[in-house]
Amino acid sequence: MFLLFFVLWIIFNGRVTLEICLFGAVISAALYWFTCKVIGYNPRYDLNAVVLLWDLLRYGATLLWEILKANAQVMKIVLSPKAIIEPKLVLFSTPLKTEAARVALANSITITPGTITVSLDDDQVLVHCLDTSFSQGVEDLTFQKQLLKMEEKSHV
Repeated sequence: MFLLFFVLWIIFNGRVTLEICLFGAVISAALYWFTCKVIGYNPRYDLNAVVLLWDLLRYGATLLWEILKANAQVMKIVLSPKAIIEPKLVLFSTPLKTEAARVALANSITITPGTITVSLDDDQVLVHCLDTSFSQGVEDLTFQKQLLKMEEKSHV
């Protein structure tokens, strides 16, 4: 939070000088102290935010990798003249607790080529797979494992 205050101070001033940085550090420290004492902000939130930021970056890298792999599989199906496509609907229950994590899982499935989340109802996820090969392992996705870890860390 302190860094956020300080960066905003620098942005609003429009230039960086020693005086502006020193004064900004003092003002940012005072605002940080105020938010901790009066509003009840806990410095532990800053640490959780840094940890979650790292996890979100890792999640994004995993998602990108899965999208690239799925693109290759879809291209293989599309470019194969004798490919027999067998679509499949898969219904599974997710152990994710928060709605945000469930929506992130559903959206991650949808933006991965070859799969679309048809329905998300509480912990039940219905996924349409382009081919039966895409349905293998849908219930146990790496997305879901990472989201579970992030949920555990955010509730500590």
